[in-house]
Amino acid sequence: MTSNAPSTPRERIIQAALSLLEAGGVEAVSTRAVSAAADVQPPTIYRHFGDMQGLLNEVASAGFTAYLESKTKRTRLSDPVQELRDGWNLHLDFGLTHPHLYKLMYGVLTDNSRSRAALESFGLLHNVLRRVAEAGRLTVDVNRAAVMIHGAALGTTLSLLNSQVKDTKLSDLMLESVLNTILTSESKPANTSSQSPVTTHAVSLIALLPELESTFSAAERKLLVEWLHRLM
Repeated sequence: MTSNAPSTPRERIIQAALSLLEAGGVEAVSTRAVSAAADVQPPTIYRHFGDMQGLLNEVASAGFTAYLESKTKRTRLSDPVQELRDGWNLHLDFGLTHPHLYKLMYGVLTDNSRSRAALESFGLLHNVLRRVAEAGRLTVDVNRAAVMIHGAALGTTLSLLNSQVKDTKLSDLMLESVLNTILTSESKPANTSSQSPVTTHAVSLIALLPELESTFSAAERKLLVEWLHRLM
């Protein structure tokens, strides 16, 4: 993953660190190697990023930006469940194509240093799941479903990256396992849902509440959400 014609010292440093990372992992991103590749003096790195950890945080942020761009370029589908499947495959493909960058993105950054792109990327997943809920096809609330999908995709990708023997069926099995848990039977390839229809309707109504903003006061909406959560 490369950027086009970095011009400023800061851009050159980030691009140099990214190229070194992709080629040799975090261990290859040293002050000496970065300064030589970016054609800057070592103090320039620390002036822009504070320390090497600050630089690695910026490289990870650049990775999230590239990942977000790949997600936003996708055409919105009429079937949000298919979008979930496509998004899962995109996540796995990005991780397996950029193993060192992926491990940096999800292994080094703390919550406080997550980039805006990282938050927007998670927000896109949240939005797709809200559409699934609005269609009455989600059996758990949107927030829980987002955490489950994201956690499963992250764990599966890291497992495949760290495994000596690649399990070609692991990704599909994990995806179907999660979908069978969070989707109604209508959305599943086989099984029936163990969730009550009341739960599904409650999840759907919570997702639709923003469209009913003018119908209820803020206090009424808060109370309604509380009641609906009791049904889930």
